[in-house]
Amino acid sequence: MKKLVVLISGRGSNLDAIVRAGVPAKIVAVISNRADAAGLKLGEQAGIPTEVVDDREFPSREAFEAELADAIDRHSPDLIVLAGFMRVLGADVVRRYSGRMINIHPSLLPAFPGLHTHRRALQEGVKLHGCTVHFVTPQVDHGPIIVQAAVPVRAGDTEATLAARVLQQEHRVYPLAIRWFVEGRLVVENGLVRVNAPEANQSILVEE
Repeated sequence: MKKLVVLISGRGSNLDAIVRAGVPAKIVAVISNRADAAGLKLGEQAGIPTEVVDDREFPSREAFEAELADAIDRHSPDLIVLAGFMRVLGADVVRRYSGRMINIHPSLLPAFPGLHTHRRALQEGVKLHGCTVHFVTPQVDHGPIIVQAAVPVRAGDTEATLAARVLQQEHRVYPLAIRWFVEGRLVVENGLVRVNAPEANQSILVEE
């Protein structure tokens, strides 16, 4: 069975969704860069070993990332899953896990990389918003796209209401992307992902 390490910084809602989905893999560790991350409790309740590598305790980014990589490598994971991990990782550590580190971002990439995606979507007046699961590369929020889910932007939406509907879809597509990975269904060619799966509709539009 494939082994997963999940990196978190906060509440762990995507971790919870992955656990509940019963993906055919074993989560061997949950690692957080914050000791007060609520997701650590979720991991413990699910019987998953948890660790903290607090970035604030290291003199440099390089020192933090070296310790983080050591923590990951102790578990020999097949896949590293960033699930609300609020640190931008440097190029060296990203390359170390090239092709086996994935992230979920709350926008339809390449639109709105970075922070405050829901606010920016509302400001730009887009009619569709959503989330993207992608492989992590040194260029932030620009790795090969595995799967996306779209939600309509409704009249009267606020950041909070839009974020809540996008989060529901994150919980839907992240376990799916992980399942495809562990089943060996993902092929990356020329920076594009092909999914060898009968249900592989890679743009999942949620109708109003």
